[in-house]
Amino acid sequence: MLHALTKKLTSKFDDEVRFFKGWIDGPKSVGTPFPTSAYTGRSMASHIDLASKLPVLEIGAGTGVITRAIIKHGTPANRLFAVEYSADFSACLRHNFPCVNVIEGDAFDLDETLGEHSRTVFDCVISAIPLLNFRPSERVDYIESLLDRIPTGRPIVQVTYGPLSPVPKGTGSFVAARTDFVFRNVPPAHIWTYKRLAS
Repeated sequence: MLHALTKKLTSKFDDEVRFFKGWIDGPKSVGTPFPTSAYTGRSMASHIDLASKLPVLEIGAGTGVITRAIIKHGTPANRLFAVEYSADFSACLRHNFPCVNVIEGDAFDLDETLGEHSRTVFDCVISAIPLLNFRPSERVDYIESLLDRIPTGRPIVQVTYGPLSPVPKGTGSFVAARTDFVFRNVPPAHIWTYKRLAS
């Protein structure tokens, strides 16, 4: 039992060191020097509709905290597509989640990044991209592009560390709602959803 606990703590420490290094190397693509907490991952994953049987798209998978929460929520690993910009994080994800469809590429050019899966319809999108590091117009375009990949009414679930929506309200063809505030995250996290409503 002690060995198992030591192994788990060592793995967690390794992930945090890797995440901190990723933040140092690319602070624009990694929004915080700390990985997202398991509590935040669970909150985000709770929006997935398992009954839809559709695949799930995760953007900005990092070291896999949210990836793990999505799988624990009930999404089969082979129906999860995890997009990650960092080559180091992507390699870590492939090692830890061999059945997940890990795709290394740019979240702001998903047609190119997803390749043969660019026409896939997903149940929802779980996004940990640090949107506040990008221009407001880029954020709106990002959300609009993701909404084109999910059914009307299904959410994009976005984590952010500011109190306001990272995508300005009233700037696109979608509605925004804050669904959770996770105090047990460093820093505390806000969860927002973006949806297109049926006309």
